Amino acid sequence: MREKIHLLLDQLRLQGIATCLDEVLNDAEKKGTAISDVLVDLLETEYRIQQEHALESRIKRAKLPWSWTIDTFPFQDQPGVNKTQIMGLAKLTFIERNENVIFIGKTGTGKSGLAMSLLRLAVLNGSRGRFYNAQDMLNELYASLADRTTSKLLNTLSNYDVIVIDELGYLTLTPEQINIFFKLIDMRYQKKTTIITTNLDFEAWYEVFKHKELVDAMLDRLKHNCTIIHIDGPSLRSPKPSEK
Repeated sequence: MREKIHLLLDQLRLQGIATCLDEVLNDAEKKGTAISDVLVDLLETEYRIQQEHALESRIKRAKLPWSWTIDTFPFQDQPGVNKTQIMGLAKLTFIERNENVIFIGKTGTGKSGLAMSLLRLAVLNGSRGRFYNAQDMLNELYASLADRTTSKLLNTLSNYDVIVIDELGYLTLTPEQINIFFKLIDMRYQKKTTIITTNLDFEAWYEVFKHKELVDAMLDRLKHNCTIIHIDGPSLRSPKPSEK
């Protein structure tokens, strides 16, 4: 009978129950545990393992390049960051409201670390997210034109609960890339959260995207219901006085 149960569990892909079945049944036989209690134990184990696998999958799909977290961010070394404001974002209510976050600051000031920290926290709390270098994203979107998978890719990107677009700066862009990027921003507008890090003030976006009307429309969507954080502080990569 147990062999038949294991076979059915394997066919149903209930790995959690399969891993603990014999132990739970042996214990139940010794103690005379009620069938309902046995069933609860098995289902709770299955649920826990499925949740663990789902979390592992979300973290893997997020493609976070570094292990930054809110707890490890060096707030003490970056006076340009308001820790209270960041901890407020860490409550993740901005994601529930489909609001955006834009970090603006010079290289090395911690923009990417903060964006990754918020994305990691969101993923740990059940959101589906993805980290992208801006140029890599635009290149991937451009490549999709060749094999006619642009619509599929845009639908995938637009359905993430949170996307981080990192290092939106002086990029090498084609008109097609600019148009597709605007399309993505438009598809996510007021439906999903987008986090952007950039070393450019908004006025410089016109030079990058070279299309005033399109940039106006893009910024109108991004800045509506958005937390904009300007980081005016030292580079975290610079050696501290005690380390020189």
